[in-house]
Amino acid sequence: MRSMVEGRITMFKDIAPPPKTGPVGKARKLRQKMSLPEVLLWKILRTRPQGLKFRRQHASGAYILDFYCSDARLAIEVDGIAHDMGDHPDRDSNRDAWFAEQGIKTLRIPASEVLHDSDAAAEALVTFARSLLPLHHPAALAGPPPQDELGED
Repeated sequence: MRSMVEGRITMFKDIAPPPKTGPVGKARKLRQKMSLPEVLLWKILRTRPQGLKFRRQHASGAYILDFYCSDARLAIEVDGIAHDMGDHPDRDSNRDAWFAEQGIKTLRIPASEVLHDSDAAAEALVTFARSLLPLHHPAALAGPPPQDELGED
């Protein structure tokens, strides 16, 4: 369930699986050692563009996501050249499938695109995240709003 609070979108329930104990400490360390493309994106995403809140180096399950938007249920991964080598493609595919089973989509952005134009990359990312938001809100937990004195809405 979502609501608007002072222009921000808030989700009442975060569906991201809780982190296991190991990744939390590692995520804290990774926040201090972000790559240049991650830093460039974070400069933009930390401002909550279009009311969306993003987290950086977010631990979930056994994984650490580069960025996570719980409102859109979106994991964002900035992929450098290392993601094309060795067993990384298989590991990335397994990771994406695991998050999909949890109801979380994964968006992979090449680091080269962020380095080329971080504003355009962030804009595309935010547009995609907004497209995942539901158009209609479910009824409030307490039911519909009260009727006025004449029995009209």
